[in-house]
Amino acid sequence: MAIVKQDVQDVFAGISAGDLELLESAIGLREAHQERTGLDPRTFALVKIATLIAIGAPRASYAWQVTNALEEGVTPEDLLGTLRAAAPQVGGPRVVAAASEMMQALGLGMPEMGA
Repeated sequence: MAIVKQDVQDVFAGISAGDLELLESAIGLREAHQERTGLDPRTFALVKIATLIAIGAPRASYAWQVTNALEEGVTPEDLLGTLRAAAPQVGGPRVVAAASEMMQALGLGMPEMGA
């Protein structure tokens, strides 16, 4: 077993708990990355959401990226539009999974089955 310093353990714990400041520092500055793309911040955020849908990203990715997207002026309607635009390319199962993750990231309750 490896010896892991306490500060390293703390960063791992923070990242795994979704601490946005630690994630930002661990992954890099999104602003610098966005500037290199030539896209405006809102479009950049929507592209990132579409990418999450395409790769079947985990819940933590949606929680972080949806928050970032909303801060850049993306609306829930834009998120739904992105989900609809990606649907033909990614297929039903990815769309269903992504819709669930987006709902949770937006703080919405999940619908009851059969309702």
